[in-house]
Order: sequence, then C-alpha cells, then structure tokens
Amino acid sequence: MATVLTLPTTRRRLLRNISTLGAASLIGGFPNVLRAADRTLKVAVYGGLYKDTFDKEVFPAFTKASGIKIDSVAEPTGEAWLVQLQQAAKAGRVPADVNMMAQVPALRGIALGLWQGVNEKRLPHISGVLPRLISKDKDGHTVAVGASSWYITLVSNTKVFPEAPTSWAEFWDPKHKNQLGVLANAGNSYLLEITAKTFFGGTDFLSSDENIKRVLAKVGELRPNVRLWYRDEAQFEQALKAGEIPMGQYYHDVTGQAALDGFPVRSTMPKEGGLIDSGSWVIPKASKLVDLGEVFIDYMSQPSTQALLARKLGSTPVVDRSLTDLTDEEFAAVSSSIDPIVPRYDMHVARADWLSQIWAEMQQG
Repeated sequence: MATVLTLPTTRRRLLRNISTLGAASLIGGFPNVLRAADRTLKVAVYGGLYKDTFDKEVFPAFTKASGIKIDSVAEPTGEAWLVQLQQAAKAGRVPADVNMMAQVPALRGIALGLWQGVNEKRLPHISGVLPRLISKDKDGHTVAVGASSWYITLVSNTKVFPEAPTSWAEFWDPKHKNQLGVLANAGNSYLLEITAKTFFGGTDFLSSDENIKRVLAKVGELRPNVRLWYRDEAQFEQALKAGEIPMGQYYHDVTGQAALDGFPVRSTMPKEGGLIDSGSWVIPKASKLVDLGEVFIDYMSQPSTQALLARKLGSTPVVDRSLTDLTDEEFAAVSSSIDPIVPRYDMHVARADWLSQIWAEMQQG
C-alpha cells in the first residue's frame, strides 16, 4: 500500500604529523587530532533549508565537540557546483574544503580526479554508512562518503485530491491532463527509474540502449499531463500549494514542512516506493585541511548526528536505522519500510550526453 507521509513538528585528516604541533591539547572525542582554536574549516552545503539547519543545529554542535570552527558556504544543487569546483581546481583555489555533492556530480568528480582520498582508519564511524554510499576512486581510495539522503515522492494538493494517490502509475492517467509538475531533467527527476519500476519490473531493466529507449517512450506518454517541467523548485512548490498544479513529484521534506505550515499538500510514498537520492561529502584535492575534513566527515557519520538531521531537517539517515535512536514515528516521517527506488547513477554518469539528447527529444515530442 502507499503511505502518506508527514513530518513531526520537531523536524525539518586527522593530523598526519601530530608531533610537529607540540603540546597542544587533543580534541575531545577525536584523540588523533590536536585542538587548534584558530583553525577553520570551510564547508559547502545546499542553500535554503539545508544551510539554515546546518548553521543552527549541526555546525555549532560540531564546533563544541571538536574545537574546529565552520565557515559555511551555500552551494547550488545539481551540476553547477561541480563546474565551479572544476574551474577552481584549475586555478588552484578551494571554494570549500568539504562539499556536499549529489551522487551524479560526486561520481563525475571522481572520474575527473577532483577529490582526494580520506583515511578510513581515522573515520571509525563510516563503518556504519550504507555501503552503496561509499565511493572509491580507480586506485581504491575512499573519496566520497554518504552525507544525507532524501526522498522524492508523489505529492498532491489535498483540496483538489481529497484521497491520496497510491501509485506512480497515477501520473499516466488521462484524467490528469495538464495537472502535473515534474523535475525537468533525466538526472534529477529520475523518471526513467520511476517508470522502469512502475511498468517494467525494476531499474535493472535499464540495462541496454534499447530498453532505455522503451522506458523513455513510456515517459513521453506523460507529456499531455505535464503542465510544468520545472527547474525552479519554488515555482512548483507555490503552484502545488495553490492547487494550480495539484500533483507531481517533489521533495518529501519540503512538502512535509509545507503541510505543517498549514498548506493543503501531502507527500505520499507510492506502493512502488519513493525515489531515494543522496548527497556525499567530498574533499577537493587542493584543500590543505584534509585532517579537519576527516574529523567533520566522521562526526557527520555518527548515528546520533544522522538522527539529529532526521529530526531537524527531515532527511533520511545514511546509516542503518537500527543504529539510531529514532522512534518508529520519527523514522516513518522521513523514510519508509517500502523498498525505495534507487537511481541508476552508473547509467547517468556513463551515458550523460546521450541521455540528455534523447531526453530533450522526448520533451519536444
């Protein structure tokens, strides 16, 4: 069965040569790192709700625990930040020492050789991070560690649709002509994966060009129902709240917060599962603060920190639920027992240009 989700009201290197730093005191809880009150780590996270929550709830707690100050940077979502980091690397600049990157840009950064490895021996808590969220470079070095996960779900306006939809298949019903808002690109909407799970038995079907084209043709059948292929998230959110575009795909955490704020919207986990996407922490090769970056990544990998993010941000933990102290209600608010639809990141990285081309052709009809 589909599950209608709401958020609770509380919601949404290590130093390599310690001896060279003399008799500085050790950071409590991080025995391999020396306290240096004047050391600051620049961390980039998504703007808006993400940055606000990190600035208020996460960074001060990290500074209290480690003595490391945080200079937070608001970064754009998608490929834009990867492009900026790539350009900065050529110029020898470091916009941020630790960066939250969506999976596809993180994997592309690995292929481009942008990230430096971390030492897992100095990050004990990443042993609890889900294996699919640990990425290595061609030499086997860990270069990306799961930071946060989030669901894209089926959202609807409760005034227009008093009963919650139960399946992604609802998008294809002719009665929803000109009623849908969906993300604009193949690499952020993951409609290929959603369609493959709904109509073709699962994402493994996306194993050949021929099959990808078959699924894409099914996505193309949505065109009469799609009123907005959106890049501006706020544009769709406002239209959803007002009932102008009463159904679509959107971020569960944001929708849940809107519902708590009194707007007539709901987030539903379809019977096929919600789409779960994730971000990873990466450290650019030009950064000189890998020691501090490792401390930060290990701190963010702690189950207690992941539980905090679930309560305050509405994000899904990147560690197994059993490691956290989340109650059943708290976990249900940010995740689901229904197996999620996991994007085929490998496909999006390996076939990016081709997918972009055929996707654009599909949208144009």
